[in-house]
Amino acid sequence: MAICELCGRSEVETTIHHLIPREMGGNHGPTAALCIPCHKQIHALYTNVEISQRLKTVKELREDKNLASFIKWLRKQPPSKIMKIKKSNERKRKR
Repeated sequence: MAICELCGRSEVETTIHHLIPREMGGNHGPTAALCIPCHKQIHALYTNVEISQRLKTVKELREDKNLASFIKWLRKQPPSKIMKIKKSNERKRKR
């Protein structure tokens, strides 16, 4: 178990998030260890193009207003809680 670099919760299972999406050339770029809910929420809210253009650092992700409210809520949740993350309606329309 580890600490999520985005929400700061400890004792969570983490996954590797490519700060520049792999399909945008980020295979060997910087990464962050994120808990599964944070990682899923990023990809539910934003396309890889959006991520590569304006959310390339943990600081930028943390300061994004949509993610900030999710992170604030998530910090209050126990590490063992399993959440269901859905794509935002705005993201669905972008496809």
